[in-house]
Order: sequence, then structure tokens, then C-alpha cells
Amino acid sequence: MPANKRFVQPDDVETIRLDWGTLKWLNAPDVTGSEEFSAGVVVLEPGKGHERHTHPDSEEILYFLSGEGTQTIADEERSVSAGEMVFIPSGVEHSTINTSWEPLRFMAVYGPPGPEAEIRDLDEATVFPPGEFPEP
Repeated sequence: MPANKRFVQPDDVETIRLDWGTLKWLNAPDVTGSEEFSAGVVVLEPGKGHERHTHPDSEEILYFLSGEGTQTIADEERSVSAGEMVFIPSGVEHSTINTSWEPLRFMAVYGPPGPEAEIRDLDEATVFPPGEFPEP
């Protein structure tokens, strides 16, 4: 895929499946050529989420599209739902857990890019090529 796309559809990019969710990076250096930030959609299944972790070199923004969950940033924990945004500074521990019966969808933005590539390279990540989707 050329790294100069300006209009990106979900079918244009690979799907990454982990035991806690599914991700599609719609803006990343290898998709659009972006150098300042990456962005993608994350779907957490009911009761699923990711453990506390950090991104030492990137700030992160999460914008919640649908569903409900619990967001922890450092020692602060809050309920989150559609229309809310959270900011996570570089190097600060955080986690997101779906607390509802339906999928929790949110957009994740990293500045600068990098964590999206680290997630893709995890041993437990299964990568599906553009246009191919995992069975639910």
C-alpha cells in the first residue's frame, strides 16, 4: 500500500486481532505517510480490555464512539462513554476496560506514531490483510 493515501476506508488497512480487542490503524506512517501522529479505531468486546501499560515516547488521546467502559490513568479511574475524550501523557500508566454488554468502540491517537507498530508486533497479535476480517 502506498504511504500517501489521503482518503482511507477500513477495507484499505489491515485488521489486528488480540484476545482483548480488534484494531484498525487508519492513519499511520505506512498508510498515509503521517510523521506526527497515528490514529485508529479500537473495539473492545464485552468484559475485555488491556492491562495497565505505558507509551514512554508518545502521548495518547482516546475518543469514545460507543459503549461504556472504565478508564484508568495513573491513579485516577473513571467511567467513560460515547462523546468523551481522555488525554494520556507520555509514560503514564493507563488501561481501558469494557464494562458493558456491547462492544466499546473508540478512536486512539498517538503523537508521535510508534505504539501502533509495537501493538502489531506483539506475539499474541494476529494480523489480517486489508479486506480480510476475523470471525467474531
